[in-house]
Amino acid sequence: MPLDLSPLWISFRVASLATGAAFLVGIAAAYWMLDYRGPGKSLIEAVLVAPLVLPPTVVGFLLLLLLGRNGPLGASLKSLGLNLVFTWYGAVVAATVVAFPLMYRTALGAFEQIDPALIQVARTLGAREGRIFWRIVLPLSVPGLLAGLTLAFARALGEFGATLMVAGNIPGRTQTMPMAIYFAVEAGAIQEAWVWVVIILTVSLSGIVAANLWQVQRRDRHHIGTPVAQNPKSKVQNPN
Repeated sequence: MPLDLSPLWISFRVASLATGAAFLVGIAAAYWMLDYRGPGKSLIEAVLVAPLVLPPTVVGFLLLLLLGRNGPLGASLKSLGLNLVFTWYGAVVAATVVAFPLMYRTALGAFEQIDPALIQVARTLGAREGRIFWRIVLPLSVPGLLAGLTLAFARALGEFGATLMVAGNIPGRTQTMPMAIYFAVEAGAIQEAWVWVVIILTVSLSGIVAANLWQVQRRDRHHIGTPVAQNPKSKVQNPN
């Protein structure tokens, strides 16, 4: 019996959309929290990173309550004729939520490495926040953002618990590779499970290795292009 490849395509589609959403929302949240000094900062920070420390089933349960037909958001979507539960759209939402903290924390760390004086000088010269972000913050944060993007994609690709709670395991519709592995093992199809395990390992590790190689090459080009300061004391003085 030929292997059904639908979990592969569903996983890539879900992970790609979830990574894109986590990337945009994570960068926006990180840039906002960079200068936030208002009340409840610690509480806000805890809420933003909560999906990283909570069990995936807990995250899925909370999302199910939120997106269900009787939930606050699910009821509003139902009035518009939309339903996210037990659809691949729900899988995208679940993967986005669990991948978001990795993107957010990595982006925030990258932003915090930027010299605050650069941003302050730009503001003093009258540059708007949008221009500061696109011309200063974003270019200087590219390595960190790329690392966060890679981690978020790998996390979204391997998401299981929250996705199972929200989207279910519907072959050909919501069954991702992690679900295919779990139910293949339960059915005793170990060879099929090994196929999906190898695919996930190959994709995830390839992305991480590629990101690391790109950062090394970028750092080497930077070192090559930076002139080495010459020590005046090392010059040989002419005794004459």
